[in-house]
Amino acid sequence: MDALRIFNTLVTILFFIFYAYQFFYIFVATICRPKRFAKGAPHRFAVMISARNEEKVIGQLLDSINQQTYPLELVDVFVIADNCTDNTAGVAASKGAKVYKRYNRDKVGKGYALQMLFNVVREDYGHEYYDGYFVFDADNLLDSHYIEEMNNTFSAGYKVLTSYRNSKNYGTNWISAGYALWFLREARHLNNVRMILHTSCAISGTGFLISREIIEKNDGWKHFLLTEDIEFTVDTVCQGEKIGYCHDAMLYDEQPETFSQSWTQRLRWAKGYYQVFYNYGTKLLSGIFTKKSFACFDMCMTIMPALFLSLLTILVNGSAMIYAAVNHTGQFEPMLISALSMAVEVYGMFLIVGLCSLITEWKHILCSTGKKIKYLFTFPIFMLTYVPISITAIFKKIEWKPITHNVAVSIEQMKAGH
Repeated sequence: MDALRIFNTLVTILFFIFYAYQFFYIFVATICRPKRFAKGAPHRFAVMISARNEEKVIGQLLDSINQQTYPLELVDVFVIADNCTDNTAGVAASKGAKVYKRYNRDKVGKGYALQMLFNVVREDYGHEYYDGYFVFDADNLLDSHYIEEMNNTFSAGYKVLTSYRNSKNYGTNWISAGYALWFLREARHLNNVRMILHTSCAISGTGFLISREIIEKNDGWKHFLLTEDIEFTVDTVCQGEKIGYCHDAMLYDEQPETFSQSWTQRLRWAKGYYQVFYNYGTKLLSGIFTKKSFACFDMCMTIMPALFLSLLTILVNGSAMIYAAVNHTGQFEPMLISALSMAVEVYGMFLIVGLCSLITEWKHILCSTGKKIKYLFTFPIFMLTYVPISITAIFKKIEWKPITHNVAVSIEQMKAGH
């Protein structure tokens, strides 16, 4: 029991050493204003959308693009209908998008679809026609000033940019709220602070802008792991490029609403994190020491130690409890109490993290006050469900599968409904 107590104490100390800086981030986000830039010179942009059976929602995204305050003559929208069996291509074309179709059952996933889309757009329009490329998912909605705000930060010299990720369906249930609150935390308490402190930000799924220079350097899109966004982020940071963040460019996307959908999606994410660490972990660790890169440290902490330490703690404590129960050592009950106490502590930590995000982002959360408060207390439970998901991802072969999107509302309807 003493050895187990020492082990758990050491794990707690390691967690503090690795992640104390993220609590400092919360402090910085509270006292400092988001970084903003003056109006920038206009640039020509291509919007890149990979869509698989998204006829229910893609029209609303394209409407929100067509309602931008940015000069639309400088924006072209491209959609790749990837292995679609519905009318995604027809809906996109009716809204003015230039549509390409892809049918490939062997190379499945968003990364491969983006690779084809970048290749055909550069072939059709030339490598230097566009200054930058936006990447969106079909379920996204954009605030009317989104492209204008992103252009301002882009004009300040950032070659890769991410944006503020909000949610269309925060108030549906504890699952969608769990996702949404985590992404709000990423926006305000991670990327926002990284931008303030002049370190690199991280791409989170969707809603980002890549300069022509980066695309040419990479010869198009070359990231095909299960979490292509994290792979792109880590690869970019390892190359020494600083990813920027635009706090005033707000994007809304749809979160899964059933646990089965959430399990499938987060299983892919967990496996993708393992893949990214396997492929880029050495470069990240090397960058920390050889380049003295805090961004490499930050990205390394983002993709691995918490997951590894959590799984190791469960393995050690679980094995000790099984041994104590089988051999009747009399230590099972104290160990069980210790494990439950640790679970309560973890719940409390996530509750504090969620509360900080709820307080600072209160006005941006589109649901009733009662639901905001209610789902704060289920947020730690949502986060703790990552434990069985992460364990399963170690042993199970995971393939990319699309998530069905059904929240078909315009940005006006969404805001008016809340």
